[in-house]
Amino acid sequence: MGSGAGNFIKVLLRNFDVLAGPVVSLVYPLHASVRAIETQSHADDKQWLTYWVLYSLLALFELTFAKLIEWVPIWSFAKLILTCWLVIPYFSGAAYVYEHFVRPVFVNPQSINIWYVPKKMDIFRKPDDMLTAAEKYIAENGPDAFQKILSRSDKSKRYKQPETMYGEEYQYQGNYKSF
Repeated sequence: MGSGAGNFIKVLLRNFDVLAGPVVSLVYPLHASVRAIETQSHADDKQWLTYWVLYSLLALFELTFAKLIEWVPIWSFAKLILTCWLVIPYFSGAAYVYEHFVRPVFVNPQSINIWYVPKKMDIFRKPDDMLTAAEKYIAENGPDAFQKILSRSDKSKRYKQPETMYGEEYQYQGNYKSF
């Protein structure tokens, strides 16, 4: 009997991540989420909604990179530790990750373009939007002011240099010399 109990404990310890993972990442958060729904506080709702957003991102990451993750031998333990940090309210891990990494991406998306791509016109713009804006400008400032803007725009098109991936500060300003 002694060796049977010892073998059972060895199996439990060797498979701790497999056994504890679903409890930590699904069972406890599910229970806490149901309790949070039943309370009047919005703070616990936010905690668990944040957790489920991060859990879904983690699941998407795992599904996307499954072939690479299977080569990382400690992935299951690292995921268990990360999930514990996200789940336990004392650490506020879910709030930290959401505020510092997820929220800036989704709330203030900024595109970074390292290559030159010509600006595209918005294909969904209504054709009368420009006309409406012009009519409003003429009504507020008069037709002479509108004519000045048109003439300035026409001149700037004639003398505009081609756009590059660098800003104007990188354009060569020196004199050209011929050899």
